[in-house]
Amino acid sequence: VQLQASGGGLVQAGGSLRVSCTVSGRTISSVNMGWFRQAPGKEREFVGAIGWIDNSTSYTDSVKGRFTISRDDKKNTMALQMNSLKPEDTAVYYCALDPLMITLETDPIHFKYWGQGTQVTVSS
Repeated sequence: VQLQASGGGLVQAGGSLRVSCTVSGRTISSVNMGWFRQAPGKEREFVGAIGWIDNSTSYTDSVKGRFTISRDDKKNTMALQMNSLKPEDTAVYYCALDPLMITLETDPIHFKYWGQGTQVTVSS
């Protein structure tokens, strides 16, 4: 199973970016997917997740109302639309796949497969 994240870049505060994750090696139609991020000198943190049963979503408080996760099971892809970006959103963003859980999880330990990360930089 391989995950490929793409779409990061440099954007000014208040701007928008969309990062995508393409999965190969297995279908995502029956698994939960998530986004995490890691800023320099900080631990990896949960950003959001999307479920396979009913497309339910969960977000960390700091991105609620600004970020939206979506999935396209036919294309085996997931996306993270980021609006109203802030400098504190600067981080490497990782997509991840949880092959076992039905409930949406926030702990990275549940996500067995990870993409390589894509850098998102928000300038002030």
